[in-house]
Amino acid sequence: METRELRYFVAVAQELHFGRAAERLGIAQPPLSRAISRLERRLGAVLLERTSRSVALTEAGAVLLREGVAALDAIEAAERRVRRAATPEAGVVLVTKAGASGELLAKLLHAYAAEPAAVAVEVLLCGIGEQGAILRDGRADVALLHRPFDTTAGLDVEELGTEGQVVALPGGHPLTGRTDVTMAEATALPGLPMPRWPGAGGRYPDGPGPEVHDHTQLMQLVALGRTAVVLPDSCRAQLREDLVAVPVVDAPPVTTVIAWPPHSRSRAVADLVRTATRL
Repeated sequence: METRELRYFVAVAQELHFGRAAERLGIAQPPLSRAISRLERRLGAVLLERTSRSVALTEAGAVLLREGVAALDAIEAAERRVRRAATPEAGVVLVTKAGASGELLAKLLHAYAAEPAAVAVEVLLCGIGEQGAILRDGRADVALLHRPFDTTAGLDVEELGTEGQVVALPGGHPLTGRTDVTMAEATALPGLPMPRWPGAGGRYPDGPGPEVHDHTQLMQLVALGRTAVVLPDSCRAQLREDLVAVPVVDAPPVTTVIAWPPHSRSRAVADLVRTATRL
């Protein structure tokens, strides 16, 4: 199967319309239809059910779409990593969520810089839940992830530490005088609905809480009394003066891990991981 054919099929399978897929690919519709037909004959499977009004995926087509997207993503990731490796001054790109693991990250960068074979580390700060995708598509070489919020499927990881969680509240809220609260109390505060984080494809779930785009916006919304949020305990070091953190006694623990692609053979990545595990 050629990469070109796979790109053609994925476009049609995602658009479920040959005309839109052809426009997206920048080709005419007849050669696109012929390419899909040739692919079906070669695979010995019907991938698309076509009528004069609609296009639908067969079970075999759904499998190829899932596998094809993963394969194309892997190819793009390989291209990015090869181009970076071919650049003499290229170092290591580390991605982490903005506002998370700030103290750990500072210690890691300082300790790694003291290593004899250290290379330049570019820190890529991303939005909520974006680290895994950025690592997998080759834009980064290594990432700091946080379980159970981030998935580590398909990645090699080393655990760096586990901590409890706190609820961040606006100063003066009645619960700020408590020594601790339960998860049920923290997530059902009158007038302080939990924020909504973006999911797959950047879509937000329905709910009364505000949509959150980044850490700075989140903290300002908490200070304004528009939301409350449950975060790892280490967030205390970065809280604004007008916010208070109260421990949530029954919140699930958060484990910070350093993650990298399992096929990585980069000595710099290995050295960075070893430095992180020593901290």
